[in-house]
Amino acid sequence: MLTRLVLTDFRNHADLTLAPGDGFVVLTGENGAGKTNVLEAVSLLAPGRGLRRAALSAMARIDGPGGFGVAATLADDTALATGAQVSAPERRIVRINGASANAAGLAERVTILWLTPAMDRLFVEGAGERRRFLDRLVLALFTTHAVHAARYEAAMRARNRLLADAAPDGDWLSALETRMAEHGAAIDSARRETVALLADVLAKQPAGVFPRATLALAGDILPGDLADALRRGRARDAAAGRTLIGPHRADLAVAHVDKAQPAALASTGEQKALLLGIVLAHADLVAERVGRAPVLLLDEVAAHLDPLRRAGLFARLRGRGQVWMTGTEEALFAEAGEGTRYVIAGGDHRPH
Repeated sequence: MLTRLVLTDFRNHADLTLAPGDGFVVLTGENGAGKTNVLEAVSLLAPGRGLRRAALSAMARIDGPGGFGVAATLADDTALATGAQVSAPERRIVRINGASANAAGLAERVTILWLTPAMDRLFVEGAGERRRFLDRLVLALFTTHAVHAARYEAAMRARNRLLADAAPDGDWLSALETRMAEHGAAIDSARRETVALLADVLAKQPAGVFPRATLALAGDILPGDLADALRRGRARDAAAGRTLIGPHRADLAVAHVDKAQPAALASTGEQKALLLGIVLAHADLVAERVGRAPVLLLDEVAAHLDPLRRAGLFARLRGRGQVWMTGTEEALFAEAGEGTRYVIAGGDHRPH
């Protein structure tokens, strides 16, 4: 868990320091006060672009000097820091215990999972959103997943550019396709194992306030020899202007068990409850497999839950590590019990 969080010129926070404890960390305040900004800062302590997927330059305080910093101390005294400098606003800096590091190294120190209101439409959005959601789940179990994904994407972009040439270099294409096949196989394997493990956890859960879900990896089936399939599909891909086969075309299929229907056909409230149930099951899976409970970031999680599901949510979360939650009203967390509570007000805060 995080025992200290310091934000410098991040979003609307000029200088914010929090000392969260174990269990629930509840941030309340008016809309626009900066509650979600705090969660976004914590999400940057994991590989990737954070829970908003925003550009680094957009995270610097508008009326600040430029650049920003996010620093945290973990319970084992590990010091993590990330941010961007004024001179290079889109270049991410990462430090672990004061030494320069790459973002992938963060996953070895702390696991951070999140759920935001923007994800409520996950089951009715395009496959890309579900794929990103799945990859975040995979990364929590396989810390090299981000490296394989980045190298696959880089090779695919290079191949797409090369295919646009009138007479592309065949040897270079073959080298890129071999690289895509190597990293693509690792991506596909990690996804399939994650889905299988998570599906097993979900299947064992009894019926409760959250509907049960089934998961399956869907979309294009990855061929046994991706490099050969890519080679044979060069003309097709050149005409399309993009690569039409590979793990970047995968999808995550989710179904509502008790209603025997795809999640996309469930009500809005049921979809949110399904998604929440998946995230909670995955948190249990991570704690079991990795040996440490993930830090959970749940933005406005209680706002649209009825009292029964709110009480069920807090009961499920209790004792499962550090959980950050936001809401506009303190009353939404009445059943949550004790924890670290702050009122966020326009970039400032006070303990509550």
